Amino acid sequence: MSPPIDFVIRRRTFLAGTAAGALAAGLTTQAQAQSQTAKSPAGPDTTTVRLTVNGTAQEVTVDNRTTLLDVLREDLKLTGTKKGCDHGQCGACTCTVNGSRVNSCLSLAVMHEGDEVETIEGIGTPQAMDPMQTAFVKFDGFQCGYCTPGQIQSARAVIEEIRAGIPSHVTGDLNSEIQITDEEIRERMSGNICRCGAYANILAAITEVAEQGTAGEDI
Repeated sequence: MSPPIDFVIRRRTFLAGTAAGALAAGLTTQAQAQSQTAKSPAGPDTTTVRLTVNGTAQEVTVDNRTTLLDVLREDLKLTGTKKGCDHGQCGACTCTVNGSRVNSCLSLAVMHEGDEVETIEGIGTPQAMDPMQTAFVKFDGFQCGYCTPGQIQSARAVIEEIRAGIPSHVTGDLNSEIQITDEEIRERMSGNICRCGAYANILAAITEVAEQGTAGEDI
C-alpha cells in the first residue's frame, strides 16, 4: 500500500493556477470573437467598375482583389499588356492611366472607376503604327518581344514627362528646361527590364522619336 500523499494548497500556487485559467479563458473568448468576425465580411466581395480603355467605355464586375492587369488580360482580352514578375519590378505590364504610366500589376481595378486607360493595342496597328513602334522596328529594339509593349508604353511616356518638365533623379538644374539626353532616358526607363539586353537599340529608338518630336502623335 502506497504511503499517503501530503498535499497542501499554498496561496501562491492557488493564485498562479487561477491566473493561468483566466488567461486561457480570455484567449479562447478572443479567438472565438475573431472567428465570428472573420465569417462576417465588412462589405461586398465584388465591385462593378466603369472605365474607358483605348477610347471604348467598359464595365466589368470584378473581385475587389483583382488587379488592373488581370482585368485587361482576362476580362477585356487585351493581352498585349504582359504579366512578367507580377511584383512591379520588370515593367512588362506598363500602361497609361489618365496619361500617366503605371505598373498595372500593382494597381487594383477598383481604383480606376472613371479612368482612361491606354494599352499597347490603343496606340497603333500593324497597318498604321505609332512612331515609337516604327522606331522599335527600325532599330531592332526587341528580340523575344515579351517586354516590348511595356517598353513602348514607357518610352512614349518618358518623352512626354521630359517635355512637361518633370525631373528625374539625374536631372541637374531644375530651373532650366530638361534636355532629352541618354542619361535622362536611361534613368526614366530603368523600371523596364529587357532580359534579351536590347537596351542600346531601345535607347536609339527613343532618341530618334524624341528628336523628331512625334512621341504620342498619330501617324
